[in-house]
Amino acid sequence: MDSHLRLAGDAAAPHDITPKMTLPGEPGAAPPQGLEPFHTSAALSLGVELELQLVNTHDYDLAPYSDEMLRLMAKYSLPGNVVPEMTSSMIEISTGVCHSTSEVLGELSQIRDALVKCADKLNIAIVGGGTHPFQQWHERRIYDKPRFRELSELYGYLSKQFTIFGQHVHIGCPNADAALLMLHRMSRYIPHFIALSASSPYVQGQDTQFDSARLNSVFAFPMSGRAPFTLTWDGFSEFFAKTTRTGVVKSMKDFYWDIRPKPEFGTIEIRVFDTPLTVERASALAGFVQSLASWLMHEQPFMPQEDDYMVYTYNRFQACRFGLEAVYVDPVSGQHMPLRDHIKLTMLQIGEHARKLGAGPGVQMLREDAELGTNDARWLRDKQGQERLLAEVVRQGAGRFRGRG
Repeated sequence: MDSHLRLAGDAAAPHDITPKMTLPGEPGAAPPQGLEPFHTSAALSLGVELELQLVNTHDYDLAPYSDEMLRLMAKYSLPGNVVPEMTSSMIEISTGVCHSTSEVLGELSQIRDALVKCADKLNIAIVGGGTHPFQQWHERRIYDKPRFRELSELYGYLSKQFTIFGQHVHIGCPNADAALLMLHRMSRYIPHFIALSASSPYVQGQDTQFDSARLNSVFAFPMSGRAPFTLTWDGFSEFFAKTTRTGVVKSMKDFYWDIRPKPEFGTIEIRVFDTPLTVERASALAGFVQSLASWLMHEQPFMPQEDDYMVYTYNRFQACRFGLEAVYVDPVSGQHMPLRDHIKLTMLQIGEHARKLGAGPGVQMLREDAELGTNDARWLRDKQGQERLLAEVVRQGAGRFRGRG
């Protein structure tokens, strides 16, 4: 993970005329970038990214204020990074390299507090959650940045539909082969991550009946899903070379996998989490990942197999649709069990590692939520049932993000 992150400054001028982008596979496209070496990072180090909603405070719809927020945030000396995202009603924050969940929470809290101060000056609010409950995708504006314009040109309306909000967790790995082994071991726990973080039940004013509807937008992209099964960096490099030769992708950024290696940081990046409603929950989820990674690394409980992926898509769908009420299919035995039971079993297995890493309280909070069947999607639905108006749900969500209730 890059320990020299800087706050993003001003974006390009809104009326800047930029030549048409050349897309992957088109004549004249730039040659693909080679797969860079896997950099060294401290095993089990952490980095967290959160994509956040900018909403106005009169009807709590999304508000295109990312440029203004970035200009104000640049005045603060903060850890990590603050950058624009695909559309102008989004902003992404990230920590620096952390070694404990207390560090993660400390950095996220600092950035959160600065965000809230800046948002107050603009009379807008910051909200967590994986989707905005009632925004209309066709009203969104692509942020004026070359890569975002290129993606918009390539993916059309999907780019505006990508106004969704996720948490990404990086976990440090000692070398490239260890990273791939960790990636494929972690893949068994993708349903756990989805169900515990789910916070996107509403899309365009409708209850989707999914706990995490956000991921349905991700699955529309051709390079989404799971990484290819290989346990050696040489094998992965061969896959990457073959894929880039086709012209379909140019770099690792073009893969939208649930978990992907990040060689420039020396990490794997887990990308299936919805953005939680609070930085405290975001930190707890990072602690769960770190504790699980420690257990996998030190106890080597199983070797992943290609056949693990036979039930991968089914398990992922179950978690997206039903959250903590999902069914989990064990990839080895084929046994069906409640996902919440497997989450509780997993947390018992990793408990000592969580304690040693200082992640115990957060993991215990998540375990209690699994026991009760509560996640942020449940909170959002409960509030909608009480208030009836989704705008009021967003208003209360903004209060939760800033630390009120």
